[in-house]
Amino acid sequence: MTAGYDLRDKVALVTGASRGVGAAIARALAEAGAVVACAARSTASHPQRTPGTLDETVRRIEALGGRAIAVPTNLAEPEEVEAMVATTAERLGRLDVLVNNAAVTFVGDLDVPLAKHELMMAINLTAPLIASRAAVAHLRAAGGGRILNVSSVAGLLPVPGLMSYGISKIGLEHLTIDLARMLQDDDIAVNCFRIDVPVESEGFVANTPGLDRSTWEPCAVAAEGMLWMLRQPATYSGRRESMVGLRHREGIMASRALHPPHPDAPGITELFDGLAPNTATMFADPALTAEEEDLP
Repeated sequence: MTAGYDLRDKVALVTGASRGVGAAIARALAEAGAVVACAARSTASHPQRTPGTLDETVRRIEALGGRAIAVPTNLAEPEEVEAMVATTAERLGRLDVLVNNAAVTFVGDLDVPLAKHELMMAINLTAPLIASRAAVAHLRAAGGGRILNVSSVAGLLPVPGLMSYGISKIGLEHLTIDLARMLQDDDIAVNCFRIDVPVESEGFVANTPGLDRSTWEPCAVAAEGMLWMLRQPATYSGRRESMVGLRHREGIMASRALHPPHPDAPGITELFDGLAPNTATMFADPALTAEEEDLP
């Protein structure tokens, strides 16, 4: 059997690491022995409206005995994405793992304001492309590495209110398989982890006011599946895995929800084809601050 990928003493860069799944995978990587660069906009000195900061994630990792640094980054700005990768490699001496986790969601379909559509594309799809392009030279210098993109079932289903978000996520899945094709001779595995069960991240909670969350999983459950993917050998590449699929096939990510899903509940693995019901959206944008209303 081909040996897996040992994360001990590797340097991992995680975007969206101030909260939610990003913070959870940053902690999981640190527990596995990696040094973690945590990137996001939200810091103690410049917090965002959604709870969580890079400083908190770094403190939690250090409290576990791990090592982490904060790399404040506005992923909507291409030059800051490039600087994020360069700063990580410079400060930590190398780069072995890139986790493109960060994403932003604004609610709307054909009526979504163009500025918000463009911001979702910039953060959810263009930033992973730029980060991966900037990371490749460092991964090659390290003798190989891992890129993991984080997608959503909204990329496969026409979810009312999440049209632009879904477009960005199916684009990210296509980026995954193209990168895997291009980087296979460099021992750089590129895979995609699709979240297809409700996960109780701060952002998802903020966008779904009033919903029953008794079936939702803590972010650590998703991080367990992501860590499993990162540990696979380099030949495991170009894979688009879902939480449900991995849970059934590999026996990982046992449910921690108050009301766990039925163990035989099927996952969704293919792009929806046909006419979906035109129902009302269950999502809502949280109240915006004056600054956020002026987002480019």
